Amino acid sequence: MSKPAGLPDFRKLVIDVYEKLDTGVHAVVTGSDDNEPGDLSDLTSQQIAEVRRFKRRDYDVVLGMLERRIDDKPSGTSRVRATVAEVLRAAGTKPAPIHKALMRLADRGGASAIVTTNFDLLLQGGANGRAKLQTYSLGGIPRPGRSGDFSGILHIHGALDRNSKRISDLVFTDQDFGEFYMRRRTVPEFIYDAARLFHLVLIGYSADDPPMRYLLNAIAADGVRFDDLKERFTFVGVEKPDPVLVEDWKGRGITPIAYDSKDYHQSLLNLLERWADLSAVNGKPSKVEAEVKRIVKTPRNAADESDRDLFDHLVRRGSASERVRLAGLASKARADIGWLDAIAEITSERDSEASA
Repeated sequence: MSKPAGLPDFRKLVIDVYEKLDTGVHAVVTGSDDNEPGDLSDLTSQQIAEVRRFKRRDYDVVLGMLERRIDDKPSGTSRVRATVAEVLRAAGTKPAPIHKALMRLADRGGASAIVTTNFDLLLQGGANGRAKLQTYSLGGIPRPGRSGDFSGILHIHGALDRNSKRISDLVFTDQDFGEFYMRRRTVPEFIYDAARLFHLVLIGYSADDPPMRYLLNAIAADGVRFDDLKERFTFVGVEKPDPVLVEDWKGRGITPIAYDSKDYHQSLLNLLERWADLSAVNGKPSKVEAEVKRIVKTPRNAADESDRDLFDHLVRRGSASERVRLAGLASKARADIGWLDAIAEITSERDSEASA
């Protein structure tokens, strides 16, 4: 998510930390790919174990092993933690367009809420020009609910403090994950509650990301025990159709939405920006009007399924006054009775939900 703004992904973060703390391991992991052992002759057994874990992409384990090796007794003031914060603070500080699009989509009307495993504060920057949002992290995150109290930018793995002199409590080693997922159960309990109230949409992850492995395990385990969880989705970037990857996500209790990842995931950005523009909460009315007028030129029974879905979405997500406005637009555009019937049916559904 934050790579377009200049920040490293988890793999690059580990490499950058080794560059500052252990040049020997850094030379091996950057001098060979994950399928090659590299020259290990000058490394200790502990360093070799870390290299092997790195090549298996167990980055949380690698940072934990490194911290235990060079800091002996890990603490909030360890050299590894200070270096992680240093690397992240030295990277990008200006939000990318995708952060701005996500913050527009995070507004559900009356409250804005978005959950992130990132430590950076780029989402906060992406909310500029909008109501100031509170930042919460770890144990300070509010309990999920439909009221306006459940709002803000929620860093479930911790957030960098705006004051660079303060120590940031971050979750990135295997022991950290064990603490917050297994012993305290802070994150799983949060995810369980959120999944019962909202449709969770994951953006910017691969199924192999260490944080995602823990999240998926938490969600999948709860899905087996309870039948009131909402459907969960993830956007998955692929270079070509990959049915195996799709089934891998499904097997973890997540519905994947595949997209073409070429040009640095440009199609995902285009999608999120278009989605935000058509938002019933804070979208661009002119674009919504243009879409409605375009769609209703074709009789409903002859329209593409995607156009029918978009039309229904715009009507369903709108307020009562917005539905009246859209009905007027459709009528002026000489829409056939099928489109008007759809508006009436959706309005009836919403009225029934409101009175239930």
